[in-house]
Amino acid sequence: PDFVVIPGGNLGNVSAVGNGFLQMRELGLTDRVPRIVCAQTEQANPLYRSYQEGFAGLMPMTAGRTLATAIQIGNPVSFDKAVKVLKETNGIVEQASEAELAQAAVTVDRFGFFNDPQTAVALAAAMKLSRSGVISNSSRVAVISTAHGLKFIDFKVRFHQNPPVEVDGDVNAVLRALNGRLPA
Repeated sequence: PDFVVIPGGNLGNVSAVGNGFLQMRELGLTDRVPRIVCAQTEQANPLYRSYQEGFAGLMPMTAGRTLATAIQIGNPVSFDKAVKVLKETNGIVEQASEAELAQAAVTVDRFGFFNDPQTAVALAAAMKLSRSGVISNSSRVAVISTAHGLKFIDFKVRFHQNPPVEVDGDVNAVLRALNGRLPA
């Protein structure tokens, strides 16, 4: 693939997958290495913040609540290893909001997938990078799925019981959309 997108919490998968491709190149099994993309949730994004500052270093954070509970990590143990791999693969770090990860999960569910929220973060990041042109339409992209949606069934049920609503930017449209959703 041209890009491999991986959900990132403790960042072990990012460093392991990237190192695997680098070792394959060293062994002569491939002549090129894909760009590794680490996808983090906005609620737990210390690598993304560091990436924005040119990998200035790890600034641990208190992770906020996120649907992607398995990557809700503010002080990743494999930070240095992940940075090394990202630098060696001309990698990218992207983040996804809670709304973006939920929408990404629903979008791929329409095609028969049933991903977990961590994989939805990676899907949302891939979609954002595609929309921005960083990932071109002709690129081959692999998104690493770290679990099945059945392990996170509450995430799926909650979303489908009360899905987000898109409305026009005027107050009356918002009030119409909320009608029936507000408690009496």
